[in-house]
Amino acid sequence: MPAKKQSFEKALSRLEEIAEKLESGDLPLEESLKIFKEGIELSRWCSQILNQTESELKKLVKLEGKKFKLEPLDLKSENEAE
Repeated sequence: MPAKKQSFEKALSRLEEIAEKLESGDLPLEESLKIFKEGIELSRWCSQILNQTESELKKLVKLEGKKFKLEPLDLKSENEAE
């Protein structure tokens, strides 16, 4: 998959370009299908990167005194608290 050779930001930018082209309706059917498939691949790749990044996020928790520890960040409970 070509998306693996580029950064997340570049893949997301390309995905936005594809969406704009498809929304314009100016492309021939064959070209639309081609870039639609590319968009699906990029979307899946970006989603995978986001999931991996989310699992790697940690938060710093203060313990008694001056000690701290790292814990996994639970984004679902963090969002519910807001």
